[in-house]
Amino acid sequence: MDKITEYYNKFNEDKRLKTPHGRVEYIISMKYIHRFLENFGSDAKILDVGAGCGAYSIPLAEEGYEVHALELVKHNVARLRAKSDKVHALQGNALKLTRKFEKGYFDLVLVFGPMYHLFSDEDKLKVLSEAKRVLKPGGIMMVAYCMKDYAIIRHGFMDGDILKSKADGKISDDFELNLSEEDLYDYVSVQQIDELTKGAGLKRITIFTPDGPANYIRPVLRNMTDEEFDLFTDYVYKISERNDMIGAAAHTVDVLTFEG
Repeated sequence: MDKITEYYNKFNEDKRLKTPHGRVEYIISMKYIHRFLENFGSDAKILDVGAGCGAYSIPLAEEGYEVHALELVKHNVARLRAKSDKVHALQGNALKLTRKFEKGYFDLVLVFGPMYHLFSDEDKLKVLSEAKRVLKPGGIMMVAYCMKDYAIIRHGFMDGDILKSKADGKISDDFELNLSEEDLYDYVSVQQIDELTKGAGLKRITIFTPDGPANYIRPVLRNMTDEEFDLFTDYVYKISERNDMIGAAAHTVDVLTFEG
């Protein structure tokens, strides 16, 4: 966790979501958030786990929802609080929500970061279990993952690191990943997400990619007109639940619920 804290003390998540490819991810994610918030009305209670500096928490709070944000990095919590007094922001760990929030309190729980940095199924399942505990039966959980094939294609082949990664044992002959905390990010397949969802006793409503091919064409996105960018975003939204698009995208979001 110290490495993650050190990393995010330097990394500007707000800036990432304002890049063209980050904007695609943000816009599509918000479309889905609003789609599922319609189930609960204007008094919905939202928990944003791994909230960063409030990219999602703050606009949702400004819409009138009761929003609580949990963030590991104290620096980010301070920035979030400085930007908005409408979000109930706390410093804490996604693995340990027990002392922070009541059982069954939230209608919507966002987990848009913690899974990126956990390297064991045990820890991933604990995050899902903690989020499930504070979610109302019939509520919605949205869990984001970084995808394995994107990492191999983009960081391996496109960035020219594939041979070094194989030599270092990070990528096997079968193109499985062998990563650890020193790598900061973990990447999964759709099959692994399926196993985690089943293991946590959660029911999938849908699964989608919020960015589709956006991360592969970053230079193209930067040169698009506003009209072209809007059309591209609409395209990504329309194909976001297609199985043939999800596995190779940079990010995937699993939308889950459970019965009481």
